[in-house]
Amino acid sequence: MFGRGLCLVEIQRVGVVGAGTMGNGIAHVFARNGFPVVLCDVEQRFLDRGLNAISKNLEREVSKGKISAEDKQAAFNRIEPVLTRSKLSNCDFVLEAATEKLEIKAEIFHELDQICRPEVILASNTSSISITKLAALTSRPEKIIGMHFFNPVPVMKLVEVIRGLATSDETFSTVRDLASRLEKTPVEVNDAPGFVSNRVLMPLLNEAMYTVMEGVATPEAVDEVFKLGMAHPMGPLALADFIGLDVCLDIMRVLQDGLGDPKYRPCPLLIKMVDAGWLGKKSGRGFYRY
Repeated sequence: MFGRGLCLVEIQRVGVVGAGTMGNGIAHVFARNGFPVVLCDVEQRFLDRGLNAISKNLEREVSKGKISAEDKQAAFNRIEPVLTRSKLSNCDFVLEAATEKLEIKAEIFHELDQICRPEVILASNTSSISITKLAALTSRPEKIIGMHFFNPVPVMKLVEVIRGLATSDETFSTVRDLASRLEKTPVEVNDAPGFVSNRVLMPLLNEAMYTVMEGVATPEAVDEVFKLGMAHPMGPLALADFIGLDVCLDIMRVLQDGLGDPKYRPCPLLIKMVDAGWLGKKSGRGFYRY
């Protein structure tokens, strides 16, 4: 029988593993909504970059009148940067937001399972990797869940709340309510490669890349078609650059391996660009130059 977990009211201190784009955005949102946050990464430079992003994004909210300068400082002060995962032991809820590679996430979940109290829910911000597979690496599979935020986290309202095969109803309801407390809209999704968002989105981006590779149209033309013809706020190739072409490739490979259908084969141009270090906006070059 599954043991009882923490109720929502008992979640006070939150841990976030990974201070990159998603991790610092998640830490920002938790801190802005009153939660003390322990933000963990493996190098000081990653923490410094993440904290700098949080400060700038909080300042942007001040300039737009969404929060006061006092609110900004209070939120920023709630974030404790750490370099060792052992510091997460006093957290009541821990969310992993590391690189989208199974071996990295597996190692983190194995260690978190040993560090954190047995009743603590462990969540992953994975955009494609199996929650069931991550849960099987722990002694608490009923307390493992996906909590997939969208970039930019402080702005985007959606959170996919993903049930693994063993995720308990109590864990699901706790995380769903937690997302609502963060002023997000939780949507329930069952565990499958890519879930809903990336199962649908990534093949679209991948097909757009094929049209460029095959000379059907330029990146600019492809994006104009989607912006003007389908009312997308951003074209698929600009969006791929924004997400990171390496992330797109990782997700396409998860879809290909998990679903076994050749329609999920990554575009050869995408593979070539990632091999060249053209990762999109974060590297200064992708389908566009930045």
